[in-house]
Formats: sequence, structure tokens, C-alpha cells
Amino acid sequence: MLAIRMTRHGAKKRPFFHIVVADSRSPRDGRFIENIGHYNPRVNDGGLHVDVARADYWLGVGALPSDTVRSLLRRAGVVKLRHERRVAARRQAGAVPLPEQPAAE
Repeated sequence: MLAIRMTRHGAKKRPFFHIVVADSRSPRDGRFIENIGHYNPRVNDGGLHVDVARADYWLGVGALPSDTVRSLLRRAGVVKLRHERRVAARRQAGAVPLPEQPAAE
């Protein structure tokens, strides 16, 4: 099972996190499949950078984000993007095409 979670880096009392896709059985700071972003909680402007396309891909293939990563993905706009795409697809499937009418002369 794939998980999207954070790995801790940085010095003591100065954390810096990488957002990675990893097997759920691997250790927190151990082996991972892909690094899709980073988060620095000590920066005033948020310090969040996420590769939206890769995060969307991994969510699409079934990777489950941790609770903290889910909130970070929501802040980065990934969750909203996926929701809008899903709603648009549902509307497109339910749309009824209008028959073509000849132009009135």
C-alpha cells in the first residue's frame, strides 16, 4: 500500500519536511519512491512547495495521504483541483446534447 507522508530533515528544533510517496511498511525517514514536495513550518510565508501534477498522479493511482499531508495538499490546491475535475466529468456525462437546428434565413 502506498502512502504520501512526510520525512523529517533539519537540525534539532529546526524541522524541515520532505513530502514523499513511500510504501507504508517502510520507516518514516527510510526508503521512498518519489519526493513530491517540501514543507518548512518555520518560514512565515508558509514554506510549502508541492508538485501538483505528481501529487495528483499518485492520488489517482491510490496512494493514501497522512492526515497532515492531506491538510498540506488542501492548502496547496491539489484537493480542490481533483474535486473540480471530478465534478466537471460528472456534469459532462450527464449533459444532453442539443439537436442541430438549421439557421433561420
